[in-house]
Amino acid sequence: MFTGIVEYIGTIKKIDSKKNLLVFSIDLGPLAKKVQLGDSVSVSGVCLTVVSKKGRIVSFDLMKETIEKTSLRCLSVGDRVNLELALEAGSRLGGHFVTGHVDEVAVIKHITHEKNWVALCLGVSRANHKYFVPKGSVTVDGISLTVGKVGSSYVEVYLIPYTLKITTLGLKKTGDCVNIETDILAKYLFEK
Repeated sequence: MFTGIVEYIGTIKKIDSKKNLLVFSIDLGPLAKKVQLGDSVSVSGVCLTVVSKKGRIVSFDLMKETIEKTSLRCLSVGDRVNLELALEAGSRLGGHFVTGHVDEVAVIKHITHEKNWVALCLGVSRANHKYFVPKGSVTVDGISLTVGKVGSSYVEVYLIPYTLKITTLGLKKTGDCVNIETDILAKYLFEK
């Protein structure tokens, strides 16, 4: 379980390809000291398990399902990823409850830049549309955000300068893919 509050932007140092498996080796920076083998880490919104560690470089196995269902498949060596360690009992919950289980990969339809804020318009599927409500929560690449607008095939989120600075969303362009996790509370409320 995570909160959607990014702790560090890591860099992918190596990707090994095996049958039905990718192994990502990521520089976790200061977070590396806090992780052990078997720990869960949110990597751009995807809950991954630490499988090896050497100094600041931590490796994760991405199985076939993860490769097919998340935007991690689009990443290359040198790309940056949002990182968050698993929530500890008794910790402050600054964002919202995030599982790290991606519901869909959305494409950034357009980006609106205004003074001191940015709006991201994300194309979303009909299947998940019911889980988006204005002022509700959404996780975009592991970042807890508030839904601004909801259209028939899109949602819009607004970003303050701080979010653009400390997450990878400041690096995104129109046409880029992002991982979307809808609000777990909305899933329980609206699931039939």
